[in-house]
Formats: sequence, C-alpha cells, structure tokens
Amino acid sequence: MDRFSWSNGLLEINETLVIQQRGVRLYDGDDKAKLDVGVALLSTHRLIWRDIKNHECCIAMPLSQIIYFEEQAAGIGKSAKIVIHLHPSPTNKEPGPYQNSKYSHIKLSFKEHGQIEFHRRLTEEMTQKRWENTPASQPIPTGTGPQTGRTRAVGIVGIERKIEEKRKETDKNICEAFEDLSKLMVKAKEMVELSRSIANKIKEKQGDITEDETIRFKSYLLSMGIANPVTRETYGSGTHYHMQLAKQLGDMLQAPLEERGGMMALTEVYCLVNRARGMELLSPEDLLNACKVFEQLKLPVRLRVFDSGVMVVQLQSHSEEEMIASALDNVSDKGSLTAEEFAKLLGLSVLLSKERLLLAEKMGHLCRDDSVEGLRFYPNLF
Repeated sequence: MDRFSWSNGLLEINETLVIQQRGVRLYDGDDKAKLDVGVALLSTHRLIWRDIKNHECCIAMPLSQIIYFEEQAAGIGKSAKIVIHLHPSPTNKEPGPYQNSKYSHIKLSFKEHGQIEFHRRLTEEMTQKRWENTPASQPIPTGTGPQTGRTRAVGIVGIERKIEEKRKETDKNICEAFEDLSKLMVKAKEMVELSRSIANKIKEKQGDITEDETIRFKSYLLSMGIANPVTRETYGSGTHYHMQLAKQLGDMLQAPLEERGGMMALTEVYCLVNRARGMELLSPEDLLNACKVFEQLKLPVRLRVFDSGVMVVQLQSHSEEEMIASALDNVSDKGSLTAEEFAKLLGLSVLLSKERLLLAEKMGHLCRDDSVEGLRFYPNLF
C-alpha cells in the first residue's frame, strides 16, 4: 500500500478512463487496508481508488509499478480478488496513506463482482503500456499538495486540446475503416472474375474437362454465386430486364426446388437468390415482377399465391393433387397433426406446411380443431 499516493482523481490530457468498478476494498498484502469500500478506477496510466462516502479521500498508483497480477477465486464468505505484485516503492514517491509496508503486493477485493472484466482490461493496459507515450511535459498527478515542475492543462486551453486529440483519433478511425472497405471491394472483384473465368471454361469446355468435373465446377459456382448476374446495367429496365432475370431464375431455382419438395416461399427464394448474386442484389419488386413472367416464358417454374396471400415458387411439375394426398396420408397415419409436426415430417418450413394443410382442408379432405393449444388438423370423416 505504500506505493499509493494521495490524488485529486482528475485525469490528465493524455490519460483516459478505461473502467471503473464499485464495491472494491483494498488489502495491504493479506491485511485489510484502513480504508472503507470504494470505487476502483483503471485508467491508461494509473490505478485509482476513491472512497464512496468521502470523495476527497482518493489515492492513485502508476501502472508502471506493477510487476504482474493474478486472479484469486471467491470462496465461502470470501469475495473474488485480484492480487497485484509491485516493484519497490520509489524514493521520490509523494505522500500517501501508508509510508511503509511489509508487503510487496496488494489485493483488490470485489464485493459487487465485476472482477473478470476488470482483470481483462488491466491485462490489456499492461500489454499495451500506453502510459509510456505520455509526454514528459504532462506528468500524471499523484499528490494533492502543491508541487514544483508539474504542468496541468486546465481551462479553455485544456478543453480545446482534448477536442483536437479526439478529432484526430476519429479521423484516423475513419481512414482505417475505408481502407478495410477498399480491400473488401478488391477481394469481391477478384472473386467475381474467378467465377466468371470458371463459367467460361465450363461453357467452352476447353481442355480435358469430363462431365463429372463439369458438375463439380457448377457446384463450386453455386456456392460462390452467380457468375454473370442479370443487372439493369446490362439489360436496362422494364419488361426486357424482368424477362432475362426470369430466365436466369428459372435455371438457378430448379435444383433447389427439387431438393425442397418442389416448393419454396418467395421470401426464401429472395434470400437464396441475393446470396448467390453477391454484390448485385435484387430488390423485392424486381424479384416479384420476374416471377410473374415465369408462365409467359413457359419456364419450368411457376409463381403461386395461396388464399392467405402467401406467395411461393414451385415447379411446374408440382402436382396439387399429390400435395393434398400427401397431407391426407400423413394426417391419417398420425391421427392428427399441427403445422409444426407436419413440417418436421416433410422437412419443410412451417409456413408452407400450414398452407398444404389448409389446401387439403379447403378441398374437404381435412377438418380443423382451433383451440388454446393451437391449430390441429384431423381427417374429415363426413
């Protein structure tokens, strides 16, 4: 404890508060200090402790005094602690609550928890050693009495300097952020060029590419995205753009639809398509307009709107009779089903499962029981 000096608790220009924690008691080695429970403050330069009741009772110790520190777990009736091992007290140290101590370590006892975050922040500061960057003309205040040779930046000048340093730090952060964004854009361009070259290679079948390799290349392309997405820059706007987009969607959605039982919600299609397009994102309006011309272009996919207003994209070969028969068979086998249970059986979304059950109900094959437990469907025996 003889490493601590009296302090007014104010931060210098180059000093920043890192974390503060209430309910901290100080120990001089293994003995409780003659101080009450207070607030521990960690800055970039010092460890500060202030009494909760008497704010004039404030002590501080430079972080440069710390050799190493360790955590001490809480026990029965004992609070968690951080044990801090210290260098010997310097000869020119300013006055403090203790003139001499037989211990070379102190303890911070956390009565209101918070020791994990405090320990993490202290580790960061001891690693970075930001106190070493403090100019010699601005020493850290550690005493309350008048001292010669100590410079304090106060008043308007101190505030202006603080604002100027904050502005410089903000400018630096903005520059670094845009630098990272530029790197990301470069990488995105490289990926698009790579996928485009693979697509051309498949199309022209240059070299010795077998059918198996072609299929494998296409799976890589699907995971990376659409190599040549239809954009307004390429095909303009209006009907021509939507028709070209519909053709591309018809080719792209066929395999995912087959994997999902022949039907996907339009919201799910929107997410899947935009994930594949990478930087060239589609608006919901463009996607809907493209889906509306599926039938006009005689593509193998169709847009369907259920009575509830739910929109789905389904394969042309997807039979409504098969959908109703599947719902009736599953409900008959189980006796009754909710939309959630039906979704688990078929591996579909709950939304689409509910629409299938409602469709079977509409055709007179199922009936419902709408209770506080939810909506449950039964075979219609009438």
